[in-house]
Amino acid sequence: MRIPAPGALAAAFARDGVAILPPLLTDDECDGLADLVATEVPTAAGSRCMLELAHVRDTAVRLAAHPAVAALLPAGARAIQCALFAKTAATNWYVPPHQDLSVPVALRHQRPGWSGWAVKEGIWFAQPPVATLDGVVALRVQLDPDSANTGPMEVVPGSHRLGRLSHAEVLATAHGSLVPCHVERGGALAMRPLVVHASGKARAETPRRVLHFVYAAGDLAAM
Repeated sequence: MRIPAPGALAAAFARDGVAILPPLLTDDECDGLADLVATEVPTAAGSRCMLELAHVRDTAVRLAAHPAVAALLPAGARAIQCALFAKTAATNWYVPPHQDLSVPVALRHQRPGWSGWAVKEGIWFAQPPVATLDGVVALRVQLDPDSANTGPMEVVPGSHRLGRLSHAEVLATAHGSLVPCHVERGGALAMRPLVVHASGKARAETPRRVLHFVYAAGDLAAM
């Protein structure tokens, strides 16, 4: 897959809210990360705390410096979270259509417009105003070969421009409009949080492990 020029890539990302990027990591780098998570992650299905691992933090910095990724991130963005999602024959699940409305923060606060506070794996999460979500970009890096049988991400391109939706609106937006995103090993799916997305259960024995980096700038990056 050829990477478009940064300007064209940024314009398409603004329009669609998603972008499939060709390999940013080599097979050897994917193997190293896969071996790391296999030994360090306490639960088979994954973890929200991957930035606690130095190698994952270093990878987040290197990815942000890649020209294709840098074209999609706001100025000054840094990784504020990394989660591992590991679908296997033993750990398999269906994710219904939704938007990613919560972000991680260091401490609970009383800023206007924030709601839905919850602690997950020892990390505070909350739902910020839409203006804050607009400055967030997720980068889902594929550690294993992807196919239609591994439960890939499905998205509704352009749905981020509809703003925060109710549950009924999410389902209506997703109905008949979900597009599967097949990503090469080492490649990535960049996505805006408000894009309506889902994923089905894997139908293959092979694993589908994804490192889901969340990048943000400004006040959110400092929280």
